[in-house]
Amino acid sequence: MNNPRPLHFEVTARDPHSRARAGTLRLADGRSVQTPGFMPVGTLAAVKGLDLRDLEELGVRILISNLYHLMLRPGVEVVEALGGIRSFMGGFQGVVATDSGGFQVYRLGDLRRVTDEGVTFRSPYDGREIHLTPERVVDLQQRLGSDLWMMLDEPSPYPVTHAEARRQLARTHQWAERARIHYDRSPRAGALFGIVQGSVYEDLREASARFVASLDVHGFAIGGLALGEPSVERNRVLEVVVPLLPEDRPRYVMGVGYPEDLVEAVERGVDLFDCVLPTRNARKGTLFTREGRINLRNARYREDPRPLDPSCACPVCQRYSRAYLRHLLRAGEPAAPRLLTLHNLYFYLSLMEEMRAAIRNGTFQTWKQRFPRGRWSKEEQHVGPPV
Repeated sequence: MNNPRPLHFEVTARDPHSRARAGTLRLADGRSVQTPGFMPVGTLAAVKGLDLRDLEELGVRILISNLYHLMLRPGVEVVEALGGIRSFMGGFQGVVATDSGGFQVYRLGDLRRVTDEGVTFRSPYDGREIHLTPERVVDLQQRLGSDLWMMLDEPSPYPVTHAEARRQLARTHQWAERARIHYDRSPRAGALFGIVQGSVYEDLREASARFVASLDVHGFAIGGLALGEPSVERNRVLEVVVPLLPEDRPRYVMGVGYPEDLVEAVERGVDLFDCVLPTRNARKGTLFTREGRINLRNARYREDPRPLDPSCACPVCQRYSRAYLRHLLRAGEPAAPRLLTLHNLYFYLSLMEEMRAAIRNGTFQTWKQRFPRGRWSKEEQHVGPPV
């Protein structure tokens, strides 16, 4: 690329028995992120229920926002005029990634029109027609001032026929090539991530990985997963794709979020993740704990004096009981979603920290064998006598 590289990625440790690796993602201005890492979702330049001080105290060094949503509200021009997304947020000191909005446009169904040129849809807020092209998506993310930019792509639904997935992949590759060419004309470049698609078809995923790797982008996103496919299919996709991507660039799996899925993906060589699960579930009263997934609305917690997770060191578990938090949730107190979100994000960030430490210490396989499986993606797990 003609611009100076805005992103460097260094692998600092490897698991000798798998593709798991620890690394450092470093921007040109010195901001850095340790990987494997989890990006909380701040769709509208905010993680729902939390403020910037909460994120800082949790140790959040990277989050992901969404171009599609910010373009609709408050408008890219507003964010740009106020100094870019990090300044707009109140001076976030970490790294901000932005998704292109391709997945959100895909979910509009019949309300959007997709052609080889780009996508056209109407704003759900004021009805105005909006047209996005691969080039415009690059320009808009530059104007937002985010650090990691995702290309415009066309995800395939699940399930999908091979023929349809192949057609959508061809368009994604065409758009990727256009975005990469246009990127070289960008005067204030963030780091450009190419997106690997191809549904669960090995031949399409292999072709996509090879094509996107040839574009000399700064990082790689693996999209089109966590759409309902079985975990065995998802893992098989990662086993096909990851070995074909350059070792010196970060790999990001989009939208994958249950704890056991993160562990499986890290073992296969993935570096970055994002998902709404910890924040969305918290607002509904579903918490991730080492004992399993619990629903705080359940009557069994009405008089439960225990913390959400007795083994958790988060500020919520250090101070509040399940009974009190359930009361706040049932009463509709605004404090409830904030406190529960703090706990869930702490759980996820701690999980990533544990995996980094295990990889660096050469104990990842031992750690993984002890890692409790099947406790979070199913129904609530009740451990111990009813309370």
